[in-house]
Amino acid sequence: MRWDHLAENPATARDAALFGADAVTTRTFDTPEFQGMTFHEIRAKSIVNRVPGASRMPFEWTVNPYRGCTHACVYCFARRTHSYLDLDTGHDFDSQIVVKVNAPELLRRQLASPRWRGEHIAMGTNVDCYQRAEGRYRLMPGIITALRDHANPFSILTKGTLILRDLDLIRQAAEVTEVGISVSVGFTDQELWRTVEPGTPAPERRLDIVRAFADHGIGCGVLMAPVLPFLSDHPDRLRDTVRAIAASGATSVTPLVLHLRPGAREWYMAWLERHHPHLVRRYERLYAEGAYAPKWYQRQVTRQVHELAEEFGMGPRRAGLPRRLARPEPAPAEQAPDSAPTQLTLL
Repeated sequence: MRWDHLAENPATARDAALFGADAVTTRTFDTPEFQGMTFHEIRAKSIVNRVPGASRMPFEWTVNPYRGCTHACVYCFARRTHSYLDLDTGHDFDSQIVVKVNAPELLRRQLASPRWRGEHIAMGTNVDCYQRAEGRYRLMPGIITALRDHANPFSILTKGTLILRDLDLIRQAAEVTEVGISVSVGFTDQELWRTVEPGTPAPERRLDIVRAFADHGIGCGVLMAPVLPFLSDHPDRLRDTVRAIAASGATSVTPLVLHLRPGAREWYMAWLERHHPHLVRRYERLYAEGAYAPKWYQRQVTRQVHELAEEFGMGPRRAGLPRRLARPEPAPAEQAPDSAPTQLTLL
């Protein structure tokens, strides 16, 4: 493995190593849930990362406590990051996990810096911060606590039901700052889920996250991603998925068609050849121009999902839109005689 020149964005920070090889501790755990996995514990030098200017992401700053992901989603666009470590973007990405064990303390220090302006921080946008490893390393409670204590706005995107462990901390943060929670559910087909997202909780269990947050007064959106061409994009399958999302009480649904960047493309196409060989040529034609499906196809899927969302009483909204908990009205005895009570609503 290569550690000495690892950076979050090697193209723009070629010499800015995040840590040195002498800071790495490699571990394996003899438990069924971590069978065949290796964890590389490192002490990072930086944890708040700026998103490259050319990115399509609607945010500027991220925190990623892990690199690599035990969810093992065959389409994951972050697979390419493992090539910076001289690891493969397939099996190694699923089983060789980098853990930034000092992430909470480092984040707290960076949030306290006079140079930090309190800008929104997105999490779960590269690899899932609530993947299986989080159950052992417990980095997110410290991260959320630091964000809460500094009243720093943040959002989390996840497939991991482990986020429910931290629901009370997130509720506390939502009382003092803007918090956005989104769950990723691209489809509800059980057979497709087992083969394409083998390390994730079932889609229905992910929708339980939405229900739980709603019960605690925090709206939760669903990123319907990815929509897989010729596999989950049939009108009946789109209807089933949007119906389930609406039934969970999600505040919004935002569709996103599969994109195949280098690293993910090779792994996904190999999976497609094994499981759906008759679709390989169709994918080659659909993605002939690059990583993204043609705009006409993306617009078609988006229109269908938005129409279904309207039918089921939902509205589209940008994924991860921050929201704040409604504050309770003051008791009548506490109100000034000539003033009306003010109630904040979910943003």
